Amino acid sequence: MMEFSEIFFKYKDLISIAVYGTAIMLIIIGLYGVLLKKHLVKIAIGLSIMDSGINLLFVAVGYIQNGTAPIFSPGHEGDVAKMVDPVPQALVLTAIVIGFAVTALALSLIIRLYKHHHTANIDQINSLKW
Repeated sequence: MMEFSEIFFKYKDLISIAVYGTAIMLIIIGLYGVLLKKHLVKIAIGLSIMDSGINLLFVAVGYIQNGTAPIFSPGHEGDVAKMVDPVPQALVLTAIVIGFAVTALALSLIIRLYKHHHTANIDQINSLKW
């Protein structure tokens, strides 16, 4: 039976395409939810799905084949070209925290809106008068 590393190196191009494809599909699914749904909770879920797709795309773009961690240690001074760029990883960690905060704020606003108008449908809220 083949080990994981053998399978990974044999199908590395296919795996890269699958990761990029998954990220793009998550972005498209989230965009569909944001643009075409009328319920505010579904729109918030669509934003969260789109955020996850963008984070996955950033991680995939920052990946280097056979890369090493960006840590300078004795004996590895010549491996600078093989080091993975830590900036996309730091941006994704920050984006995850910001995405969580935005989702929590959006859901809390939706709850307040529902308590006030007794609906979370955009069309019904737009038709209400002050």
